[in-house]
Amino acid sequence: MSASGWKERLGVPAALFSIKAYMAAMLALYVALSIGLERPYWAFLTSYIVAQPLAGAVISKAVFRAIGSIVGAMFAVAIVPPLVNTPMLLSLAMAAWLALCVFVSLMDRTPRSYMFVLAGYTACLIVFPDVDAPQTIFTVASLRVQEILIGIACGSLIHGLVLPGSISGALLRRVEAILRDAERWSRDAIATETVVGLDAERRRLAQDITELHQMSIHLPFDISRLAPRVRTVRALQDQLSLLLPLGAAVEDRLDQLTAAHDGVVPLSVEALIADVRAWLDSPVVDSATRAHRAQTLIDRCAALEPEAWEGMAWADMMRLSLYARLATLIAVHRDSRDLYDQMVTHRRSAVTPHVAELLDGRRNRELHRDVAGAARSALATFITVALGCALWIGSGWKDGGTAVMLAGVFLALFAAVDNPLAPLKGFMIGTIVASALGALYGYAIMPRLDGFGMLALAYAPPLLTLGALMASPRWAGIALPTLLGLGSPVLLSDHYINAFASYANGAIAQIVGIWYAIIMAGLLQSAGVERAIRRTIRAGWTDIANRATLTSPPDVRGWINRMLDRVALLAPRLAATGGDSGTPLYDALRDLRTGVAIGELRQLRLDLPPQDAAPLGAVLGGVGHYYRRLDPDAPAPAEPALLRDIDAAIGDLSANPRPPVRREGILALVSLRRNLFPHADGYRRGMA
Repeated sequence: MSASGWKERLGVPAALFSIKAYMAAMLALYVALSIGLERPYWAFLTSYIVAQPLAGAVISKAVFRAIGSIVGAMFAVAIVPPLVNTPMLLSLAMAAWLALCVFVSLMDRTPRSYMFVLAGYTACLIVFPDVDAPQTIFTVASLRVQEILIGIACGSLIHGLVLPGSISGALLRRVEAILRDAERWSRDAIATETVVGLDAERRRLAQDITELHQMSIHLPFDISRLAPRVRTVRALQDQLSLLLPLGAAVEDRLDQLTAAHDGVVPLSVEALIADVRAWLDSPVVDSATRAHRAQTLIDRCAALEPEAWEGMAWADMMRLSLYARLATLIAVHRDSRDLYDQMVTHRRSAVTPHVAELLDGRRNRELHRDVAGAARSALATFITVALGCALWIGSGWKDGGTAVMLAGVFLALFAAVDNPLAPLKGFMIGTIVASALGALYGYAIMPRLDGFGMLALAYAPPLLTLGALMASPRWAGIALPTLLGLGSPVLLSDHYINAFASYANGAIAQIVGIWYAIIMAGLLQSAGVERAIRRTIRAGWTDIANRATLTSPPDVRGWINRMLDRVALLAPRLAATGGDSGTPLYDALRDLRTGVAIGELRQLRLDLPPQDAAPLGAVLGGVGHYYRRLDPDAPAPAEPALLRDIDAAIGDLSANPRPPVRREGILALVSLRRNLFPHADGYRRGMA
């Protein structure tokens, strides 16, 4: 086991993270107390909220939190004075603001979305506790922002200077592991014998690409001067995204050729596949040698391609498709390794001229946007806050505002979770533990303390323990609320407050707020996972149907990125339902390949004269019609009429006088035919 592995097992990273988080919290609390801020516990809480093991992630989260806090405070200052005398209108305005922020954050779907959520619930944190004193709202908002900014600054300072964890190092290690996984998957996918676990590897690769995108968001904030450029990561994502459709296509064509030869792989194919697999097994050499070996394999594929012509047999079409897709697969793996070399060299100039071409015009990765899901979560947040305010106003409970505030905050925080009940229950447990622990500290330990030093020492045991638990995904959902509960205003103040009734009332309000959030989440979001699966699947089908009828140049990479993102979203959701996840994910990957074939046909249609492109129009129109009428609960197979249109288009394009048109047309139509009609007999001229 490596040294890093032993450190993980011994808990060294978790302990180091906990110590740094504790140092940041104590520094923030000391600064806030020293300058006489009204509520220093906000600085303490913020330092823990922004804490992350990697310095770049801390700084990016700190920047997003600072912007969100300022925007939320500005909204609070703007909305309270004109509506303070109409409590219900103010309640509706706060509910609408939080719902809007939740909707925008869910549409963003990057770590940056935290900024929008924070703008929403910061306004709640400012308005609800001080709604009875509207004349002080500007002072309260400015103090709250100062307290939060102190916590942000202290957290960023400690995590960025004291043994900082670099996002660049973690990213490079993750990229290296992803490349090894991708090469192993491609090697297994093109094997002449069946490899167990191939579907699981395929799903993991889709999730790895999405994870890479999320990590790259923090790169601009990394403390390392040698951080890779974001556009290099984007270019690598584009290359990795091509592997799944290419590998699956080679796998399918190889199976078809083997079946056509009575289960025996042709010798020429077997020899080429063996050499490609050997190259994938050890591609990590210098770039010049790697490029030479890759080009040699690509040239062999090109030499083995049969000529596309009018009388081409189905088996030859399979060979053409196999060699063409295999050559592209080799090129993509070569380019991925070259881009990794670009990342580790830390040079601004491209390591090769081809890498410069790959880096040119890189853009952000396209993601799936679930508008209906975002709107549903926003509506649930609006109803929760509006109804909670009505109950608070009607009851006259002084601390009811705290309960409503927390309910809104928790629903906003967990709006992106398909089933928010599990994390909410974790917060409930953590809050109950924190209430008991806070009572012990507040009324048994703290009366015996004198000065900040003794306070810091007394708080060290629980904070260090909870900080270490925060580093574990298993315990973070309970550790964080327990830790935040120790930041009670009764406990962390510039003087000791002996008011158990006030403490108990505040603790009850917190528990009631979480309990209310659990009830509302159960009523409004109980079927979230199943509905999210249906929406994601239908979004892919709608995308295909719309793409089939467009007349503009195709964006194949954008399509692949969106579909891989959907696959990465579907995998954990299907696992959570406990049903069969293999078939829906396989269908989603088949739809991905269908969309790629549609893009190739659309481009070919644009390049051909209208009279020659007519058969392609019929095929694309049939594909659009088929995907528009699909039902997620009972997906029907494609109609035989579409198969006849595809075969007719193969016959027409294979007779085109231009060799490139014949080749590209057969490649795209064969791919579409195999995706939509995998069990149909092979194409025979004259049968269309």
